[in-house]
Amino acid sequence: MNDILTPCASLAARPAEINGRRRYSLSALRGLLAERRKQAYFRFELKRMATDNPHLIDDIGLTRKEVEAEIAKLPFWQR
Repeated sequence: MNDILTPCASLAARPAEINGRRRYSLSALRGLLAERRKQAYFRFELKRMATDNPHLIDDIGLTRKEVEAEIAKLPFWQR
């Protein structure tokens, strides 16, 4: 199974405690945004593949149920 289907494990690394306040690094935030964008693009392409060429779903090793679950994670305006 593709690892892109799994949620981001290290969402923003570990926050640093400075004066009792949490601080996240800008590079960790950029990494999080890049990962989310990559997941959204994968889901969008998966939806397009499921509608245009449904026979290719078997070729990438996913079931129809898994594909529908991933497509359901798209924002409502892209479904």
